[in-house]
Amino acid sequence: MKRILFAAFIALIGFATSTQAQISHKFGHINSAELIQSMPQTRQADSTLKKFGESLDGQLKIMTGEYQNKIQTYQAKMDSMPEAIKATKQQELQDLGNRIEDFRENAQESIQKKKEELYGPILKRAEDSIKEVAKEKGYSYIFDTSSGSFLYAQESDDILPLVKAKLGVK
Repeated sequence: MKRILFAAFIALIGFATSTQAQISHKFGHINSAELIQSMPQTRQADSTLKKFGESLDGQLKIMTGEYQNKIQTYQAKMDSMPEAIKATKQQELQDLGNRIEDFRENAQESIQKKKEELYGPILKRAEDSIKEVAKEKGYSYIFDTSSGSFLYAQESDDILPLVKAKLGVK
């Protein structure tokens, strides 16, 4: 009976040890915002997006200037205008104001689309590189420290230098 219990005890210890070996995980972390900012493609995308936004802003300023000039002209001549012309001018001003507002909304949507178009490939490349490094180095989990959502974390490896090296970024 003692031999059976001893054998069962040894088997249990062996099982626990092998289970523990299978359960052990390797943890790493990365500041993805720092990674993205260090990539040269990001600076190029930033510049392209800035130029795109400035061109839309320039067009908006032209439209706004035109609108303000028409308002000043209308206000200066309003007292001498017949009611029919006054109503037509008011409608023109309202239409122009609506077009400016529509342009402003469309410009915001265009900027957002352009941002997704420019940064999407950069984010994908960074994500793929993080996954490749994680697989190559045997990490079970990689946490992103840029989100700042950790109140406590056990010590883990910072894989930022490894991912930068994979991407050829200094």
